[in-house]
Amino acid sequence: MGSVGDAYDNAVAESFFATLETELIDRHSWRTRADARLAVFDFIEAFYNPHRRHRFIGHLSPAEFERRYRSAQPPAA
Repeated sequence: MGSVGDAYDNAVAESFFATLETELIDRHSWRTRADARLAVFDFIEAFYNPHRRHRFIGHLSPAEFERRYRSAQPPAA
């Protein structure tokens, strides 16, 4: 952790919210708050988490990383 007001402390959160705004919020409008809430949930669970590439896992998406991992495992007995 850095000092108070250190911008690097929330770099990951800021990056996520920038992506959320650019790829979802700025492109749509919703009739109700519940519709918007559901759209954000769907974005996180259905797109952002399984499909966004991550540097930590070799610039693969979590879905692709898991697919490769499972295919490299020996068959269960």
